[in-house]
Amino acid sequence: MKPIFIAGPCVIESAELLDQVAQELVRINRKSGTDIIFKSSFDKANRTSISSFRGPGLEKGLQMLSDIKEKYGLRILTDIHESWQAEPASQVCDVLQIPAFLCRQTDLLVAAAKTGRTVNIKKAQFLSGMDMRYPVEKARDAGAKEIWLTERGNTFGYNNLVVDFRNIPDMLQFTPTVIMDCTHSVQRPGGANGKTGGDRRFVPAMAKAAKAFGATGYFFEVHPDPDQGLSDAANMLELHKLEALINDLL
Repeated sequence: MKPIFIAGPCVIESAELLDQVAQELVRINRKSGTDIIFKSSFDKANRTSISSFRGPGLEKGLQMLSDIKEKYGLRILTDIHESWQAEPASQVCDVLQIPAFLCRQTDLLVAAAKTGRTVNIKKAQFLSGMDMRYPVEKARDAGAKEIWLTERGNTFGYNNLVVDFRNIPDMLQFTPTVIMDCTHSVQRPGGANGKTGGDRRFVPAMAKAAKAFGATGYFFEVHPDPDQGLSDAANMLELHKLEALINDLL
C-alpha cells in the first residue's frame, strides 16, 4: 500500500498561494500515482507572538479550501482548535487535524470524532508515543471511524525539538496509520526572537529515518518561497523539492 502524503502551506496566506501549491500537487499526483492530501490552516491559534499572522479565519478560510477542493479534486486537511469548529470544518475537509498542544483536549477530540471524518491526532511535544493510546481511545469511544497519529518531536525547553523515532512503532500499536511530520519536527519553537525558527535542511533525513521505523505517511509543509512565508518560514520545504523527496520515499 502506498504511503499517505500530506502537503501544503502552513497557513492560508492568499488564494494565489493555494492555487500555486495545489497545481503542483496535482502534477505530482498524476506523474507519481500518489494522492497527496492538501493541507493549510485557516487559523494558527498557537503562534508564539500576539503580533504573528494567524490566517483568514474560519469562514473565509474554509471557503478558500472548498474552492481548492472543487477546482483541483484534492482531498483537504486542516486543523481545528476549538470543539465548535469541528462541524463546519467537516463540511469541507476530509481529515480533521488535532494540533499537538491540544491532543489531550477531550471535548475537541470527541467533537472531531463525531463528524465521521478521519481524525489526525498530532502527538504532543510533551508526550511519549505510548501516551497516545489515550487520545486514540477518546476518539474511538466517540465514534471515530479512522484515526491517524502523527509524530512531531518532543521538547525539553531551550527552543529545540528532539525526535525519538521509537515513537513510531509504539504508536503503530494503537492505529495502523502513523505519519511523520517532517517539517514541524525540525522547528526551534520560539527560538527566533518571538517567532519559531527551524532548519529545513534536515527535512529529507527526518522523512527517511521515519520510513526506516515504519511510518505509513509523511507530512510536509511546503511553500514556493519559504523564507517569505507568514508562518513556519524556517522549516517549510521548498515546493520544487517535494517531488524528488516523494519519489525517494516511494
